[in-house]
Amino acid sequence: MYSNRAATHVLKRATRGAREIRRGIVTDADVEQAGKYCLNQLKHGDYEAYLTRQFVPRSARDAYDALRTLNLELARLPETVSSPTIGQFRMQFWRDTVQKIFDDNPPREPISILLHSAVSNLTSRVGKSGANSLKFWLLRLINTREKHMENKPFTDLAALEDYAENTYATLMYTTLGTIPLRSVHLDHLASHIGKACGIVATLRGIPVLAAPSRPVQGPAGASVGNTRNPALLLPLDVMAEAGLKEEDVFRRGPDAKFLQEAVFKVATRANDHLITAREMLKNLQSGAGPGHDYEHEGDTDYIYSPDGPESTSTDIRRGFGVLLEAIPAADYLQRLESSDFDPFKVRGSWKLPWRLWQGLRRQQI
Repeated sequence: MYSNRAATHVLKRATRGAREIRRGIVTDADVEQAGKYCLNQLKHGDYEAYLTRQFVPRSARDAYDALRTLNLELARLPETVSSPTIGQFRMQFWRDTVQKIFDDNPPREPISILLHSAVSNLTSRVGKSGANSLKFWLLRLINTREKHMENKPFTDLAALEDYAENTYATLMYTTLGTIPLRSVHLDHLASHIGKACGIVATLRGIPVLAAPSRPVQGPAGASVGNTRNPALLLPLDVMAEAGLKEEDVFRRGPDAKFLQEAVFKVATRANDHLITAREMLKNLQSGAGPGHDYEHEGDTDYIYSPDGPESTSTDIRRGFGVLLEAIPAADYLQRLESSDFDPFKVRGSWKLPWRLWQGLRRQQI
């Protein structure tokens, strides 16, 4: 007869074998290589996310790396494809990839391999139904990115906030879900922080998108056109109120008249969301209520169990690393203000790693 220890060893081998069959040709070595790829992409393409990931709970770190690399990939599409049609095909590829990930058949592509590994690990902890809820958030991110792939200006500030909610806040919801952590208060905080992050990303992109794109080189080295036209994504109502003209920014860059006035108004909205999130966090940490209602509470896609003071305190401690997304956004807004709200003059921040560590230590955003 087998001893209990031997039986356990046989069971573990059988379980591992079943997992390898289910994952097909994807091996642990593939997952490790995928993780290195995503980490390298973040290090060179989204350094703030690369720094923030260090503070995300280990149970969600692979998911965070995959999600942020996917976001980087989607954000770059307008720059890397030669036509909107090709961009749409690429977006459909990612929609199909999400379905394959949840069908246990991920494509041999680094982001999908790492994300599938994170989803599989989550499934083993909370069950398939709990993991499947992440599919909604992933598809919403992809669909929103596709909707805005042509880099058209937002009609108004509300439209910009809606975009930020469906991208950066959605990334935070998904990361919280992979901890796993489902709390109305954490999602409420993530909504405000994500909106601030999305607005900041739009401001940060002004110097890049307003500049002419590089020509696409054909096989023979000849130019076959540009990937995109210059774009300015500031809300139209803000530009009209300030008197700013898109063409003026395309021609004159930082010398465009009324650019700083328009940027100031948009940056103020991002800062307002951060102030709201800080006040709400302080209230929750003191055992009080959030201070205002969550706009999505009661929506069919936002269903929560009641949160008591003790569970809220525990949830905040568990998910605080995700809330630290607020600090890079606040850091950028501070540097933007120091540059007189000229996004072309904002310099990099050497203080950010220290500010992230201080935020975690003090439990403040």
